[in-house]
Amino acid sequence: MAKLIYFDNGATSFPKPQEVYDFMHTFYMSHGVNPGRSGYDAVLETEEVMYGTRKMLTEMFNGGTDANRLTFSYNASDSLNQIIQGICEQGDHIISTVVEHNSVLRPLYVLEQRGLIEVTYIDVDKDGYVNPDDFKAAIKKNTKMIIMNHCSNVFGTIQPIAEVGRIAKEAGVIMAVDASQSAGILPIDMQAMNIDAVAFTGHKCLMGPTGIGGSYVREGVPIRSTRFGGTGVRSAVRTHLDEFPYRLECGTLNILGVAGLYAGQKWLREKGMKNIHRQEMVLWNKLVDGLRNIDRVKLYWCDDPSRHNAVCSFNIEGWDAGDVGTLLDVDYSIACRTGLQCAPLIHKAAGTMDIHGTIRFSLGAFNTEDEVNIAIEAVKDIASIKR
Repeated sequence: MAKLIYFDNGATSFPKPQEVYDFMHTFYMSHGVNPGRSGYDAVLETEEVMYGTRKMLTEMFNGGTDANRLTFSYNASDSLNQIIQGICEQGDHIISTVVEHNSVLRPLYVLEQRGLIEVTYIDVDKDGYVNPDDFKAAIKKNTKMIIMNHCSNVFGTIQPIAEVGRIAKEAGVIMAVDASQSAGILPIDMQAMNIDAVAFTGHKCLMGPTGIGGSYVREGVPIRSTRFGGTGVRSAVRTHLDEFPYRLECGTLNILGVAGLYAGQKWLREKGMKNIHRQEMVLWNKLVDGLRNIDRVKLYWCDDPSRHNAVCSFNIEGWDAGDVGTLLDVDYSIACRTGLQCAPLIHKAAGTMDIHGTIRFSLGAFNTEDEVNIAIEAVKDIASIKR
C-alpha cells in the first residue's frame, strides 16, 4: 500500500505531533483520575493540567483575565449549540451568513422552526467574502446576536471578523464566532476584534484529539446553562451552578482530550502559529498554481492568498466530485473530502450545490512539497480522461 497523502486536514488534522501522542499516553497512565472530586495528589496534578489548558487557550484568544470562562465540550458543534441555545430567547433576531457550517445552521434552523427566533443570512460577494456593511443594514431593534465563522471549511476564505465585530459592538449586539477552521492557525484576539463568544474544536489546527472542544464567553454576556448535572462542587445545591466553568460544563470531562489539547498548545507555542500558517500557504500557492494550469479544472475562490487558509476546492469538468475523490484514494492514496462538506448554503452561493459540491484539498502542518507535486500530477491524469 502506497504511503497515504493526507489532504483532509479541514476535517481533522493528521497526524498529530508526536509530542501530543506521547503526552496523552504518559499522562493518562499516571493521571487517569477525576479532577474536582477529591483532594489527593493525582487529582490536584490533573487539575493543574486542566487549568493550565484553560489558561493557555484564554491567552491565545485574549479573552480576558478569568481562565475559568474557557469551558470544555465535545467539539465546536457542541459549544455552538450551547452558545446559540444559551443566548437566544423568544422574539430575538439573529444574523448569520451563508458561509456557515451546519453546526451553526442547524441549531438556528431548529429554533426558527419552533417559532422562537428570526434569522437573517448575509450573502457573499463574487469572491466568497461577506460585506460588513450588510450586517449593519440587517440589524433590527430585536437583534440579539451575530454568529459567523472565521474561516470557511469549504473554500478557506477568511472573513472580516474584526470589522463585523466593531459593527456589533456599536449596535450593542453579541458577536459570536465559530473558530473551528482558524483556532490554532490564525490569530484570534477577542478584545481587539470585539468577539463576545468564540467556539473552537481541538482536533483540527489546535492539534488535539477528537472529542474535545470548547468556548470562551466574555464577562457580561448573558448565557444560560443548557444542561445540568454533577460538577463535584457544592453538591447540596439543587440547581446547576451559575459560576464558570460549571455553568457550561457538567459531569466528568474528557480528561484525555484536554491533555491532548495541553500538549498541542505547547507544540504550537514552540513552532509558532505564524510559521505554520506561512509553511502551509507556500504549499497552497504551489498547489493552486499547479491545478490552475490543468485543462478542465475549475478552482473556486482561490485568488487572494492573503485572505485564505490552506484549503483549495475545485472540480473537474465532466466528473462528479465523489468519483474524483474515489480515484484519488484508490489509485493515488490521496485522502481528501468531496461533496457539500456540511455547508450547503455556501455551495449554493458558489454555484456548486447542483453539481454535488467540490473536491477539497486541505493542507496541514505535516504536508510536503513532494505530496503537492504528486497531487497535481494525479489531478492532471484524471482530468485527461474524457467523459
